[in-house]
Amino acid sequence: MKDRLKWIDEFGFIGETASGHTLIMDGGIEHGGRNRGARPMELLLHGAAGCMAYDIMAILKNAKKEITDLWIDIEKSQAASSPKVYTDIHFHIVITGKNIDTEAVEKAIKLSSEKYCSASIMLSKTAKMVYTYELRE
Repeated sequence: MKDRLKWIDEFGFIGETASGHTLIMDGGIEHGGRNRGARPMELLLHGAAGCMAYDIMAILKNAKKEITDLWIDIEKSQAASSPKVYTDIHFHIVITGKNIDTEAVEKAIKLSSEKYCSASIMLSKTAKMVYTYELRE
């Protein structure tokens, strides 16, 4: 199966992924949409954060670290004129768990951001990427 994006109406679209999932994209009301779903650029950013989170979880679980929660706060800036690419992206990764050392987290972030996460590596071609983290028990 291949991915497909289908127009609904105005600026609304339904995406059908190759893995069999559906997502809704729409424009804001101020741009002629109906605000029924995420904006395409938001999905791009969340895809990169999801990719990073997946890698970090896999690396830390493989290192036998006990993770009880993880989230990524995202701050970003875009170019002022078209194409309005992301110019600065800051992923702040918050990890909760037991006996998680900074060395393991730093290694996981480095591996994800430099080797495994194709999405964030691709975004780094136009944006300055910053990765910070916070550990909580």
